[in-house]
Amino acid sequence: MRYALDVQYIGKNYAGSQIQFDKDGVEIKPTIQGELERGICTLLTGVRYESLNKIRPVKTVFSGRTDRGVNAKGQVIHFDYDKDIVASKFVYQLNEILPPDISVSDLRIVPDRFHAQKSAKKRYYRYEFINRKYKQAFDGDLLRIKYPVDLIRMQEALNHLLGEHDFSSFKSSGTLNPSRVCTLYDIQCSREGDKVIIDIAGNRFLYNMVRTIVGTLLKIEGHKLPPSLMKEILEAKDRCKAGQTVSPYGLTLMKVEY
Repeated sequence: MRYALDVQYIGKNYAGSQIQFDKDGVEIKPTIQGELERGICTLLTGVRYESLNKIRPVKTVFSGRTDRGVNAKGQVIHFDYDKDIVASKFVYQLNEILPPDISVSDLRIVPDRFHAQKSAKKRYYRYEFINRKYKQAFDGDLLRIKYPVDLIRMQEALNHLLGEHDFSSFKSSGTLNPSRVCTLYDIQCSREGDKVIIDIAGNRFLYNMVRTIVGTLLKIEGHKLPPSLMKEILEAKDRCKAGQTVSPYGLTLMKVEY
């Protein structure tokens, strides 16, 4: 049977979501996937796996990879297991095993054709940063922009990204997938006190794409460049034209829609 599970995590203390191995097949710790699979294997097999290898008793598939420092409130994974699992008991026990910055919810049986990554229709990301000259104790790791930003100008720039485009200008060199075309369905920027929030919904995202879009937006706003420059950068399909890739802290995978 195939099971789907909702996962939440704070990414600060992890080397990303995806499990990684060195050239000798030894697990590189810690990762979100590694911690999850260790907990799941412990519950389902009764054996405590202190370290995993490429041949794992239970393998999880994520809806999408998140990088070091990136959070998730709505990550979805699937895994296969040939016995019935009592959802409420499993979720409770797994949460007791997992580190305090990882949690799970809503275990459910899904059709065998369901695939956490390939079946996803929309992914929703949020980036938050502080817009204030002086720091405050509870800013945490969020990026702080000291100059005042204009949300009307920012929204005008972001609107140029809506629709289906080649987003090569906003991809990092680590992108393995040769496809550069994505569709963005909605982009909104808003403010809550000193915090600026950028919500982006799309069918897929390239490696570091959201963080580079935000960096480009801040480049335009910081130098008071015309918002239409975002369209020129998009059409250039040249990473050198865009802004820097901003900090991963403040980026959260909010929801995956199937």
